[in-house]
Amino acid sequence: MRIAPGLAVLGLLAGCAAPRQAGPEPAIASVPEVKITQEPSRTDFAFEGAITQGGAVIGTAPSGTVALRFGAMTVPVADDGRFLIAFDRDAGPVATLSARLADGTSIAKSLNVLPRAWRLERVDAPLRPVASSEAFMTIRKPELDRIAAARAVQTGSQGWRQRFIWPRTGRISGLFGAQRIYRGEPGAYHGGIDIAAATGAPVLAPADGVVILAAAAPFTLEGYLLMIDHGAGLNSAFLHLSRIDVKEGQAVKKGQLIGAVGSTGRATGAHLHWGLKWNDARIDPLLLTGPMPGAGASDPGMPSD
Repeated sequence: MRIAPGLAVLGLLAGCAAPRQAGPEPAIASVPEVKITQEPSRTDFAFEGAITQGGAVIGTAPSGTVALRFGAMTVPVADDGRFLIAFDRDAGPVATLSARLADGTSIAKSLNVLPRAWRLERVDAPLRPVASSEAFMTIRKPELDRIAAARAVQTGSQGWRQRFIWPRTGRISGLFGAQRIYRGEPGAYHGGIDIAAATGAPVLAPADGVVILAAAAPFTLEGYLLMIDHGAGLNSAFLHLSRIDVKEGQAVKKGQLIGAVGSTGRATGAHLHWGLKWNDARIDPLLLTGPMPGAGASDPGMPSD
């Protein structure tokens, strides 16, 4: 019998006694000893996953945690004590978790965030300015507003607890975190993984979730954009699709068909761009899925878009 930590258990046995008859005392049956095993209280954090730049971990909070902070951010804790945190591509070397317990005490944990060697390409050409004309921003701002509004939606999905799968298998044509340096000036780093595939190739949901954005028309840069919330602040974005097969508000299951590869928006060819964010932190899908199966693990180049 499993007893919840921190709870005292009192067992009471009750019965109806038959009328007592005259004569010798009846034999008293022996009562087997009942041993109650109580789980030890968790007084520290436990983690599953890579504490590294671009990584995400599922943690278990100390017993009795009523509030959890990750740096300056409040992190929700599930009823079973589990929570999710992640580390941006450029996260610093140390992060701090702090739990406040029901008795008013606090437990702090310092996390050492491992650095990663990102793929860099040095280009002997000036960095091209980003389009920011009034005409461009008239189109672009509503798109950015829709993306921000979608990411603010909290669906309560439990997909974040699952082991993610690849939404599409194939050759990785662009790595997360890859970056070009233009005559010493860094360009924006690649915020997802590119997977080369033919137009129309199926795209699957990498984990359970709820659709929070399904573009009815191509966005300027992303093309047909699909976003799925996996809960706990984690969401996926699929760019350049040729087709979207699900609707906003629809719950999807891991492995379900959600769309098809394309080259819409700003793309140099047909491929799937898959990006993952935890709140404002961009994270590496490769660390949630493991290596690409089979031939897809070939040496990638720079991003395709």
